[in-house]
Amino acid sequence: MLTQTTSRVLEPSDLDAALAVLDREPVANAFVTARVKVAGLDPWRLGGEMWGWYEDGMLTSLCYAGANLVPVCATPRAVRAFADRARRAGRRCSSIVGPAGPTSELWRLLEPHWGPAREVRARQPLMITDHMPEDIQPDPYVRRVRKDEMDTIMPACVAMFTEEVGVSPMAGDGGLLYQARVAELVGSGRSFARIDGSGNVVFKAEIGAATAQACQIQGVWVAPEYRGKGLAAPGMAAVLRYALADIAPIASLYVNDFNTAARATYRRVGFEEVGEFMSILF
Repeated sequence: MLTQTTSRVLEPSDLDAALAVLDREPVANAFVTARVKVAGLDPWRLGGEMWGWYEDGMLTSLCYAGANLVPVCATPRAVRAFADRARRAGRRCSSIVGPAGPTSELWRLLEPHWGPAREVRARQPLMITDHMPEDIQPDPYVRRVRKDEMDTIMPACVAMFTEEVGVSPMAGDGGLLYQARVAELVGSGRSFARIDGSGNVVFKAEIGAATAQACQIQGVWVAPEYRGKGLAAPGMAAVLRYALADIAPIASLYVNDFNTAARATYRRVGFEEVGEFMSILF
């Protein structure tokens, strides 16, 4: 029994306690919750460690330490403990991402050791909706991507990632991990696109994280030659219809504050800003 203030790497037997923490903020924690629901807390299956912070023997905060470093319901004391553990372990993640408050403090403590970052995105509004828009018809041509369409959707996914993150997902391992992730989303029916008669992707998006309480839309992209033609809002409405009907009662996303066009599109489809994320990219 832990009776003091301490942090440690969680084990599979800590699953119920970890899920109780994650369930406190089901929308903000959708990414980590989805991974834990599928993989449990075994580091090999989870793709990283889950760090826990205890106060008076109770698990109160978490930090997922994998390809991303993600603080979860992290109090100021927990953030300090997670930063200390991350500093000792050395940087193994490609980004730090999470709710802006604890993520900002985590980066303040780690920057002297891990910096400089390639890019800091300090304000990324978190947006949610639980209903379809009344005045935007879903694009009837947006549909689930089929498993035999991987060669069709991959170039659009790579283009979106490179445009959004600033580096190609094909670097390093030749894109093996990224291709596996795209294939996973396609195979689970969470990849959506409008594909024209020539086999070109016009619009695409994915439901990247899904739990019983909330899902997270990501990878929204319109082919450059189709931008400004009013395709984004109907496309998003189509993806939202699938999300609310088939996946979860609440759909969420987060967007860069400087992407005014995207924020306007999401508001038109009914998304409201309810919080703020922050990302540090390496």
